[in-house]
Amino acid sequence: MTSLLVIIVLALLAVALWQLTKIFDLTQVGSNSDSSEVATDNDNNVQGYLMFGFLAFIYIFSIYGFFAWGPLVLHTSASAHGEQVDYLMNITWILIFIVQAITQVLLHYFAFKYRGKKDQKALYFADNNKLEAIWSVIPAVVLAGLILYGLYAWNNIMFVDEDEDTIVIELYAQQFNWKARYSGEDNVLGKANVRFIEGANAVGVDLSDPYSQDDILVTELHIPKGKKIHFKMRSQDVLHSAYMPHFRAQMNCVPGMVTEFAFEPVYTTVEYRELPYMVEKVANINALRAKKSVGLVAKGEAALDPYTFDYLLLCNKICGTSHYNMQMKIIVDTPEDYKAWLKEKATIVNEVKAALATPAPVDTGASTDTAAAVTAMK
Repeated sequence: MTSLLVIIVLALLAVALWQLTKIFDLTQVGSNSDSSEVATDNDNNVQGYLMFGFLAFIYIFSIYGFFAWGPLVLHTSASAHGEQVDYLMNITWILIFIVQAITQVLLHYFAFKYRGKKDQKALYFADNNKLEAIWSVIPAVVLAGLILYGLYAWNNIMFVDEDEDTIVIELYAQQFNWKARYSGEDNVLGKANVRFIEGANAVGVDLSDPYSQDDILVTELHIPKGKKIHFKMRSQDVLHSAYMPHFRAQMNCVPGMVTEFAFEPVYTTVEYRELPYMVEKVANINALRAKKSVGLVAKGEAALDPYTFDYLLLCNKICGTSHYNMQMKIIVDTPEDYKAWLKEKATIVNEVKAALATPAPVDTGASTDTAAAVTAMK
């Protein structure tokens, strides 16, 4: 309601200003004002100095933004390939800054120097092959270098050798949550199809497939440090995007197909929490939360809980009304802790058996197919 009132007020203010300009025009009737709408030398001088003013604004705002919001960008990468991504990004930023600095200064300087003056005509070239070659070749060479390096980095990141020792994990997206399916001891995911989704079989695993017998389903993703993780991604409903910012990883999850991404974690969750920049960041966040909590407690509301850093899997596609809250915690363990955690988890097959063994309040006959598949496995 507040937003609507603000919009109405702004609209009425715009109408009022428009009416004031009409009144001002009426007051000028009969005066000797110049109504030719042809720019004078004074007009051109004003426009020339305004160009310099706008140039100053661009650079002052850019410098301010660098210091004000620079610390908010992602810092240390938590994956082995992240350094390549950050390096490519930094090169791109540096090139953009250099080009922007040169072109904007020249643009605004020439707009001032060659501003309109009475009886003055600016020197110009109808064509200049040398200049055209320079400003065509240099950007082409720079862009070609960026693209080639980008392709090299992308191929290194995306290439997974079939014989490479990896852990295969499926990320399953649906509005508005994530699930992770581990491939078990055989490191092969069983077949799956949305038609098999029923009860405890939440991701549609084909329970008759021999490879699915040791698959494990969880809602909190654990991965070991120093081991390459090969993610295979599916979507149940709409287009999602698996985004793991601290690992510099993102891949679309497309209904009807399997997409893939792989990376190797280089920091456990505990190790990343202890990085100096993260310690400082968490302290700043908790200071803001403590300050906010004072006002909440004064109103009789609960204080905010202290913030603790965790890796997160987010959805980076606007997939519906609760898109903002579609996330899953990622825990990077030591290899020993990871094995101990995984050993405690029940397989999907055992969870389905346990669910079928529990008497239902009303027998609707809906679990006939699942029961048949579980019986076939015995």
